Amino acid sequence: MQLNFLARWRAARDASHQLDLLLAQADASAPLAARNEWLMELGYWLRKPVPASSESATAFAEHTRLRLLLQVLDRNSEQAKRFAACLRSILRDNDARSLFADTGMAARPGLAGELVARLQTKVLPVAPNRAELADVFALLFISEHDAEWVAALDEGLIARLAQILDGDDDHAPVLSTLGAALSDSIALLSSQIAAAALEAPTRMRLDSPQESTRVLMQLPRLAHELIHSESGSEQRLQLLNQLRAALERARTAVNSVYDHLERFGVSVDVVFQVERTRLRIERVEQLLAVWTGQGGLTAHTALVAQLITANQQRSSVRALLGETYQLLGRKVVERSAETGEHYIARTRRDYFGMWRMAAGGGLLTAGTVYLKFFIAALHLNKFVEGVLFSLDYVGSFLAIHFAHFTLATKQPAMTAPALAQKLDDVTRPEGRAAFVDETIALIRSQMAAISGNLAIVFPVALGAQLLVLHTFGGNLLSKEKAEATIASFSLLGPTPIYAAFTGVLLWLSSLTAGWADNWFALHRLHDALAYQRRLKWVFGAVRAQAIADFAKKHVAGVAANVSLGLMLGLVPTVLAFIGIPLDVRHVTLSTGSVAASVGVLGFDTMLTAPFWWAVGGIASMGVLNLAVSFALAFSMALRSHGLKPGMRRLLQGLVLRRLLQHPLQAILPPKA
Repeated sequence: MQLNFLARWRAARDASHQLDLLLAQADASAPLAARNEWLMELGYWLRKPVPASSESATAFAEHTRLRLLLQVLDRNSEQAKRFAACLRSILRDNDARSLFADTGMAARPGLAGELVARLQTKVLPVAPNRAELADVFALLFISEHDAEWVAALDEGLIARLAQILDGDDDHAPVLSTLGAALSDSIALLSSQIAAAALEAPTRMRLDSPQESTRVLMQLPRLAHELIHSESGSEQRLQLLNQLRAALERARTAVNSVYDHLERFGVSVDVVFQVERTRLRIERVEQLLAVWTGQGGLTAHTALVAQLITANQQRSSVRALLGETYQLLGRKVVERSAETGEHYIARTRRDYFGMWRMAAGGGLLTAGTVYLKFFIAALHLNKFVEGVLFSLDYVGSFLAIHFAHFTLATKQPAMTAPALAQKLDDVTRPEGRAAFVDETIALIRSQMAAISGNLAIVFPVALGAQLLVLHTFGGNLLSKEKAEATIASFSLLGPTPIYAAFTGVLLWLSSLTAGWADNWFALHRLHDALAYQRRLKWVFGAVRAQAIADFAKKHVAGVAANVSLGLMLGLVPTVLAFIGIPLDVRHVTLSTGSVAASVGVLGFDTMLTAPFWWAVGGIASMGVLNLAVSFALAFSMALRSHGLKPGMRRLLQGLVLRRLLQHPLQAILPPKA
C-alpha cells in the first residue's frame, strides 16, 4: 500500500513538473508555428495515463489531467493569463473555416483522387506552421479515443475552461472570429451541397428531379439570409426553420439516388458523391446547433468530438474503400445471386437436368484438353503459349455457356450469393430451416454437377485417344508428356496450392460477371441497343429488341467465361515472368488430361502409385476449386448482409446436424 502511494505521489509530482514547464512556455507573442507546437505538446501531456486511484478509476485520464491544469491555473493568476492569451491567439490567428467545413470531408471530387489524398495524409506529416485550425486540430487530437473523452466532458468542466478563455478583455475579437468562421462554414457547406447534388451524374438519378432541384437551389440562399439576419429576431427564427426543413428535404432527395442505383446499377463515383453530400448535410445541422446556441455547452463538445472522429476517418483508406464499395459489392452479389438460382437443384427434375448439363460440359471439355496438348506440343514462346491457352479456354467456356451446359467449378461463386439471399429471415426458426434446406440443395446440386463433368470427360478423353491409336496407330501426345502430366497432378506436389489458387480465379470471374452486368444496367445499354437507329434500320425494330434482350441475358455469362479463360491461360504466365511459380489446376480439365495420359501409357498405369497420387491430387482439386471459390463468394455475400458471428455459428451447426442425420440428402436427388 505504501509503495502504491509513493508511486502515485511521484507520478503526480512528475505531472505537475511537466505542466509547469508547459505553462512557462505559453507565449502569445511567439511565432504561430511555435504556439501550435506548444498546443500539440499540451495535448500529449493530457493523454498521458495517470496512476489508478479511487478518485480516477472510472474517469478518463484526460479529465483528471484537465482538472489538474485548472487547479494550477486557479492558484496562479499570472500563469492563467498567459495560458488564456496564448490559447486565444491560436484560435484567432488560425483560420477556423477549414476546421468546420473541411474536416472529415473528401477533398477531391473523385474516388481516385481522394484515395491518393488519403494515402498522402497517412504518409506525410502535418506541418504546424500553416495558419489553418484544421491542421492544429489534427496535431492536437490524434486518435478516436480523443473523441470519447471530449464527448464525456461535463458542463462544469466545460464552463471552467470557457471562463479561463474569457478571462481577459481581448476575448471578444476571438469569439467574433470563430463566430464568423462558423457562419461562413454554414454558407459554404450549403453551397457545396447544392453544387454536388446538382451535378449531372447525381441530378439525373434524383427522385422527382425538378422538385428536388428547386429544393437544393434554395439552400445557399437560405443560408446566406440566415447568417445576415438580426440576432434574436422573428425573421432569424423563420429562416432557421426554413433552412432545417430544406436540409431535411435535401437529405430525402439525395437518399433517393440509392433507389435509382438499386434498380439500374451502381456507379462508384455517384456513390462517393452522394456519401460526401450526406456528410455535409449532417455537418450543417451540427454547426447550426452550435451557432444558434440551442444545444448549450454540450453542443460544442459534441461538435468537437464529431470533428475528431471525422478527421480520423478522413485519413482511413480502408474506410473510404469500404464505404464506397459497399453498395457496389451488394449489387454484384445480387446480380450473381440471380444467375446462381439457376444452378440450385431443388427437385428431382432439376437434379437430373443439372447432371445432363454437366455431362455436356464434360463432353466439350475433352476437346479443350486435346487442343491444349496440341498447343503445348508446338513449344512456342511462353507468352504466346499462354495467349493460345487462353483462347482455347475462352472458346470452350463460351461454347459450354451457349450450349446451356455447365462446369461444376464455375457454380459455387454464383450459388453462394444465391444462398446468402436466404439470410434475410434467419432470425426466425422457419427462416433458418429454409436456409438449411437451401444449403443441402446447393450441396446436392454441386455433387450432380461435378459427377456429371467427371463421368463424361474421363471416358470421352480416354476413348478419343484409344480411337486414334487403333485407327491410325499413333498417339495424340507423347509418352513422355503423358508421364509428366500424371506426375504433375500428384497430391504430394504443389497441386493443392495450385487448386486453391484456381479457386480464387474462379471467384474473380464471378466478380467480373457481376460488375459487367451492373455496368450494362448502369449505362442503360439494353434500351440504347433496342432504340439504336442503325440497328433498327438494318435489322428492324423487332430484331433490334431481340438483340438487346440477348445482350442483357448473356452479358454476365460472357464476361465470366472470357475473364476466366484469360486468367487461367495468362495469369500463370505473367506470374512466372515476375518469379512467382503458380499454376492453375482445374478439376475437369485435369481429369481429362489424366484420362488422355492413361490412353497413351496403357491401362496398367492405373495400377501404379503415380496414377493414384494423381487421383488424390484431382480429388483435392475438386474440393479446393469448389471450396475456395464458394468461401470467398459467401464471405462477400455475408458482409453485404451484415450477419453477426453468433448467427453464423448457429447456422453452421444446423447444417452440420442435417448432414449427420441425413447424409444421403446431400448426394441423392430428392424424392418426387
